[in-house]
Amino acid sequence: MSVRAVRKMVKGNIQKDGAGVKLLRVLALDTVEEFDPFLMLDVFDSENPEDYIKGFPWHPHRGIETVTYLISGKIEHGDSLGNKGIIEDGCCQWMTAGSGIIHQEMPQPSKKMFGFQLWINIPRENKMCIPKYHDINRNSIPEVKREDFTVRIISGYYENTPGAFSGEYVKAGILDVDMVKETEWSVKTEAKSTVFVYIFRGYGYFNEGREERIDDKTAVLFTEGEEVKIRSGKDGMRFVIFIGNPLKEPVAWGGPIVMNTREELKKAFEEIDNGTFIKDADYNSNM
Repeated sequence: MSVRAVRKMVKGNIQKDGAGVKLLRVLALDTVEEFDPFLMLDVFDSENPEDYIKGFPWHPHRGIETVTYLISGKIEHGDSLGNKGIIEDGCCQWMTAGSGIIHQEMPQPSKKMFGFQLWINIPRENKMCIPKYHDINRNSIPEVKREDFTVRIISGYYENTPGAFSGEYVKAGILDVDMVKETEWSVKTEAKSTVFVYIFRGYGYFNEGREERIDDKTAVLFTEGEEVKIRSGKDGMRFVIFIGNPLKEPVAWGGPIVMNTREELKKAFEEIDNGTFIKDADYNSNM
């Protein structure tokens, strides 16, 4: 069985988004091709509410899915479908923007805001699907506990245990892995799938046979292979691993909209301007 090696490491950049939220943007436009189908990864890690309480007021999305997962913290949200809710410690929000959705995400003061938002691309043929929203509470996320690690299965599978959610368009696997010190963990993968981890805490070793220490606040993209093997350092390690099959489609990205062509982007922004961006529930994606 072929073991994946480290292909690339990404540290990201501190940025401000929304109404002034300070975050670490790890994946963005310049990583799209290599990390396909994953478009963007923003990481929240702050003990200062002034970094994030201005939030992300009402804004549109089309052509993507957004996955927001909090290890700790609190975010209030609402959208144009009429959904309202709260994401708290250990909870996840999985939103399919599809043909168009308008939503807001407003972080609330907490002891520590710690987690991520991931954007997943939607295939060309499904870009204009009907928007959907899924609220995943902490109790619905299965855990596989062993002496040396705990795996929370947000989506996909681990050791034949299904996760809390299964993507309809990209069957992404997302696992929250918490390892004790100086231990080993592995997961099997489809050989051609895109696989990367983001290290939230601690450090680990990733290249079997020629191990290389990689510290926290780093995304690690792997080469193709059938298995990922990781060994934690002396302080233990917590990371999230992302697994998904690449779409290999052109990407036209304009702010909150991700389509396949510049013409489709132009149409989306014209619809925002003229008030036709939000489609009826019975909208025909073939129109």
